[in-house]
Amino acid sequence: MNFKNLKLYLLAFITVFSVSQSISQDEANYPFMNYDAPKRFVIREIRMEGTESLNPDVLIISSGMSVGDTIYIPGDYITDATRKLWSQRMFADIKVVVEEDGEYADIVFYLKERPRVYSWKFEGLKKGDVTELTSKLNLGHGTELSEYRINFAIETIKGYLREKSFLNAVVEVIQEPDPEINNGVNITFRVDKGKKVKVGDVTFSGNDTFKDKTLRKALKKTKRKNANIFVSSKFKESQYEEDKENLIDFLNSKGYRNAVIVSDSLYDINDKRIGIHINLEEGNKFYYRNITWLGNSKLSTEELDRILSIKEGDTYDNQTMNKRLGISKDSDPDDYSVMTLYQDDGYLFFQMEPLETVVSADSIDVEIKMVEGRQATINRVILTGNESVNDQVIRRELDVLPGELYNRSLLVSSARRLAMIGHFNPENVNPDFAIISNELVDISFDLEEQPSDQLEISGGWGASTFVGSIGVVLNNFSIQNMFRKGEWRPYPKGDGQQLALHAQSNGTYYSAVSLTFTEPWLGGKKPYSFTAGLYYSNYTNAYYAWQSSSQHFRTLGASVGFGRRLNWPDRNFSLYHELMYQSYNLKDWDSFIISDGTSNIITLKTVFSRNTLGQPIYPRTGSELSVSLTLTPPYSLFDGKDYKSASLSDQSRYKMIEYHKWHFLADWYFPLDARGNLVIRAKAELGFIGSYNKHKPSPFEGYEVGGDGLSGYNLYGVDVIGLRGYGNAALTPNNAYARAYNKYTLELRYPFVLKPSSTIYGLVFAEGGNAFSEVRNIDPFLLKRSLGFGLRVYLPIVGMIGADWGYGFDRAQNGAGRKGEIHFLIGQQF
Repeated sequence: MNFKNLKLYLLAFITVFSVSQSISQDEANYPFMNYDAPKRFVIREIRMEGTESLNPDVLIISSGMSVGDTIYIPGDYITDATRKLWSQRMFADIKVVVEEDGEYADIVFYLKERPRVYSWKFEGLKKGDVTELTSKLNLGHGTELSEYRINFAIETIKGYLREKSFLNAVVEVIQEPDPEINNGVNITFRVDKGKKVKVGDVTFSGNDTFKDKTLRKALKKTKRKNANIFVSSKFKESQYEEDKENLIDFLNSKGYRNAVIVSDSLYDINDKRIGIHINLEEGNKFYYRNITWLGNSKLSTEELDRILSIKEGDTYDNQTMNKRLGISKDSDPDDYSVMTLYQDDGYLFFQMEPLETVVSADSIDVEIKMVEGRQATINRVILTGNESVNDQVIRRELDVLPGELYNRSLLVSSARRLAMIGHFNPENVNPDFAIISNELVDISFDLEEQPSDQLEISGGWGASTFVGSIGVVLNNFSIQNMFRKGEWRPYPKGDGQQLALHAQSNGTYYSAVSLTFTEPWLGGKKPYSFTAGLYYSNYTNAYYAWQSSSQHFRTLGASVGFGRRLNWPDRNFSLYHELMYQSYNLKDWDSFIISDGTSNIITLKTVFSRNTLGQPIYPRTGSELSVSLTLTPPYSLFDGKDYKSASLSDQSRYKMIEYHKWHFLADWYFPLDARGNLVIRAKAELGFIGSYNKHKPSPFEGYEVGGDGLSGYNLYGVDVIGLRGYGNAALTPNNAYARAYNKYTLELRYPFVLKPSSTIYGLVFAEGGNAFSEVRNIDPFLLKRSLGFGLRVYLPIVGMIGADWGYGFDRAQNGAGRKGEIHFLIGQQF
């Protein structure tokens, strides 16, 4: 008899003995088996007793037993059948009785079914919490009830609430029989969440070198309650565990390589506050001695030493060392590191491992082992998920191409560009790669298309009249498909061209129309953009439909622009040139500097910019920097007119408009939390318009500053600059227009929804700026200040809409101010 069979015999003996002790009086009449010696039987009958909702025949089949089987008792036959029934987790108790009749045996299973749960309910929780917990617990209809399942559910609920700072939650389980289902029960988890617990204080012991204040800063997410309303003091266990690692990382970075947390504890301050005490052991401070490299052939030891920039005697700092190596958990693909240099040259399989050796009480030797491997070549670039956007529109944005060496930096920049073109959900533009061999790799982009076309229907109030607007922007237009049969679905699309049509009118008083076309890749081979635009507006004195106009102010304009991406200073720079013609025709317009005649403007505009924003709708990182200059020909230098003369008519003086116009913009985005949701935006801009001849200043192209940046219509060349907390144009001097302005914005943003169907986020802002009648009057510290909050909603079919409330702290040019203002936005952002 082997050891396995011996165990089975003992198990069978114990099972039958327990049955003989606990079987009911009615069951006691059944004869029991004789276990003195194994005996051969033929199964004559198998019965399942005690079942209420289960089919006995199905249970017999699932047990693996069959009538007519030959068995030995004691043996493992009955034990195996019992184990199979237990494994179904449907029974609270199983007892087995063998009835002997000569060479035959009847096997009787006395079963006690577990109750079946037909309803799981929660009390005391929000709907969203219930949905998430139901998913976590996998609570299905008709699930068996067990003590394990109940205990697991209680611990899961408490753990879920602990992550939301409800540390003292109480969960009560209410079990009630189902009134209609036999052996069915309904379970209700009655939850008392209690109050959210926040960190009242964090103290330390064993810290001989660092003050408590310094160590608290090392805890990135576990913060005690203080006056800073933007820092959460909620206690979350997972974040606290992560912060303990951050604390040790901080001590390591200061040279204390052997620092450890000896113990830590939580204690109650009151029912809303807990205290944290951490007992540390700092150990000795260490310094680097020798650093050696093994396995490097691509880069010399001198080059590697220069990148690492660690000398003998420097304080031990493994965080900085790992970051410069490129193996830190916080490493950024844009960081300059050893890993970046290798992976940007195809060494996808490159590996490094720094090995530390303690050589004295305060010195460390580091040996960095490197395995360069072979350079990896891109085999294929695979695109999926693009249904309406042609492959060529995507591939032309990519810097990674089949046949070229793998380059991580180019892969990151390619993903950034795909996120910026607007056709795909920027939250899901995450490239992946599949290793084909030790020399080949496939790059894949699994894209999620989002609607990019926009329909704008809006209204605005200007000059005491309501003006309606309608606009259509097609961002995936295709000219070459216009005359192809079957390509109008509902318009020819696929090539990523933009066609924008806007119209405004209030009837006979004002009307305007504009048409713009942009080809981002002229010729399809190089990133040279082409833009062409036309616009026309007509402003009359006919306020009502039944009136005939006798005065007008008509504007006609056309523009052609060319742009290109640059490789220097880096691949994020671009250069754009635009040639524009504008004509302003006035008839009996006595409210303007010119009453009759035509003024013409020919300009050449150049924009030099750099853009590293991660995505267009809700940027988390990156910046946008630009400098633009707009020039007209200096007619006054060669047209022979005496502009000092007061007798020179306005029609002659302003027939050809001249000016030079400058604009500077810097816009940064910084994430404040680990997930990159809480974002700080800092923006600064400056603009001014100058003249070649002081006797011929331009009456056009100035600035109106203040308000929401919107107007009911655009009468003539004016840049409308929004500044929240003040009325429209309230900061413009002398109720005319400014020749210079500055503006500074600081926003704290947080998203509520980030999905292709919509993006919703809230913000609080501080803003300051001003307008100046002359360039020489610019004062960067003479600001009109405001504070406020707002909401933005981006809908692909509509664009960006939003509302802000701002409070202006200073008096405006018109005397208004020091009050709250509500601003609405359509299709633009501050």
